[in-house]
Amino acid sequence: MNIGQAAKASGVSAKMIRYYEQTGLIPKADRRDSGYRDYSDADVHNLRFIRRARDMGFAVAEINDLLSLWRDRSRQSADVKKIAQSHIDELSARITALEQMRGTLQTLVTGCVGDARPDCPIIADLEEPAEDRGSVYKPDGVARLRHQSITKRRVT
Repeated sequence: MNIGQAAKASGVSAKMIRYYEQTGLIPKADRRDSGYRDYSDADVHNLRFIRRARDMGFAVAEINDLLSLWRDRSRQSADVKKIAQSHIDELSARITALEQMRGTLQTLVTGCVGDARPDCPIIADLEEPAEDRGSVYKPDGVARLRHQSITKRRVT
């Protein structure tokens, strides 16, 4: 089947299939005499595996490791579990960071009167250099609230 048919059958776009070939995640497809790529049912099966792993948020490098383990019938399930557990840990950290960002933004939105005046704690917080900020989400996952600043702006 050609790349369009493989894309439709696997749920992976033709552009991503080309990318996966280019990065070595999947082997380059055989070519027909006409030069068009020719994919087998096994190739589509591999693409579906990749699609499912991407849907679960695994990075390309992790998918490569999972594919290697999938193909290795003498694998240990502990190796697969280690990759999945590491991914869960990363997802948990991202969820925590996102919840902290949401909390900070919610506090800033609550502190904003939302009237015709230009004073706005949201803008004030965004304009401060990161090292001076005490309320905004920081890349290390720490979010602190500047209660005094928000309260002061609400009162004025």
